[in-house]
Amino acid sequence: MASSKNTEDEQKTPKLTAGEKTQVAWYVARMCKRGIAGESVYQGDLEKKVDRIIDRARERAEKNAKRK
Repeated sequence: MASSKNTEDEQKTPKLTAGEKTQVAWYVARMCKRGIAGESVYQGDLEKKVDRIIDRARERAEKNAKRK
């Protein structure tokens, strides 16, 4: 069975720039490090930072779509 390239997740997540990918990778690595420390360690601050990066990318994608 052939899988569709355009999945729902890909449609919701915009294209990220190289800098944004680097930032997200850094925050995910920090979340992993905190996860190793224990399940009760707070990670909400890092999750919010990743969400903000994705929101900015989504806004940029919408802005670029309106131009075309």
